[in-house]
Amino acid sequence: MRPAKDFFAPLAVGAPAPLREVPARPSRAIHFFDPGNAKMAAKVPAMVGTVDVLLGNLEDAVRAENKEAARAGLIEVARSTDFGPTQLWTRVNSLDSPWVLDDLTTLVPAIGDRLDVVMVPKVQGAEDIHYVDRLLAQLEAKAGLERPLLVHAILETARGVANIEEICAASPRMQGLSLGPADLAADRRMKTTRVGGGHPGYLVRQDPPRDDLGTTRYDAERATYQQDLWHYTIARMVDACAMHGIYPYYGPFGDIADETACEDQFRNAFLLGCVGAWSLHPTQVAIANRVFSPGVEDVAHARRVIAALHADGGDGTGAVMLDGRMEDDASVKQCRVMVALAEQLAAVDPALREQYDAIDVDGGVHA
Repeated sequence: MRPAKDFFAPLAVGAPAPLREVPARPSRAIHFFDPGNAKMAAKVPAMVGTVDVLLGNLEDAVRAENKEAARAGLIEVARSTDFGPTQLWTRVNSLDSPWVLDDLTTLVPAIGDRLDVVMVPKVQGAEDIHYVDRLLAQLEAKAGLERPLLVHAILETARGVANIEEICAASPRMQGLSLGPADLAADRRMKTTRVGGGHPGYLVRQDPPRDDLGTTRYDAERATYQQDLWHYTIARMVDACAMHGIYPYYGPFGDIADETACEDQFRNAFLLGCVGAWSLHPTQVAIANRVFSPGVEDVAHARRVIAALHADGGDGTGAVMLDGRMEDDASVKQCRVMVALAEQLAAVDPALREQYDAIDVDGGVHA
């Protein structure tokens, strides 16, 4: 175990000092693109500013014979594009693959000054993060980088979920976690072939009614309610990330045509505490940007609560009645989360800034 006093010391001579706090940068949508696909790569510059994160994918969606082309394409995109407010991430190949070492030893010297986050798939435990942590430090020192690259882990195995807390705590490089539902379902031997989302077979059924004589009518029609296969995993991921000051994300939603269900899944994740989700198609960027941005009415209410608890020289403690509801210091803490997120997003999204600026000091909304 690394001593606490050494946790924030560089792991290689000349490497940049690790960050003591992960920057709270907007990342509502992590939009994946294949940098080896010339047509897809050509669309990247036009997406800058419309999406919080653009991610050059080198892993599963790239065929084995195209791995080197994808890596070279990512370097070209990174060098030729001004990303401005948009972050550039990459998902490297899994640590048990023959390509990951070349991914890291090639990308860090070539574009390490442009990359923000390295996403590592199929993380099993802290040992995987320790390996990447040390290697990145060595490569950063050799390349003369002035800021450390951050690491994002994907939960795609039962072992990874079981070791979730130690993964989050493994390195100050840890930026966050994403749910990887397809691989995780296979590893758990779950009986679903869907990529994210619910399943009609995973349900609860309304209790059977009784007739006038009090007899239970088991043959009567009863409503069913589809449940979320991923609720437990997302909730556990959110808790682990919150404990360690890093960020949780919903992963992919595979049915691109079903925008309604995609929005439902993203909103569930947002309400539980996730800060963003993956985007596999530009239509999902718009969904994620909308869902993971606090609504104007929610921000207005949050500001009203904060103002009410600080009225007449108040310090945010105590309790007040507002619109027939009791609001207290716990309410203020919840509301500050909402307002802080709105302020972060307004700094990079002009349309949101205009909407949030229309909120009066007392929480009302004016035209």
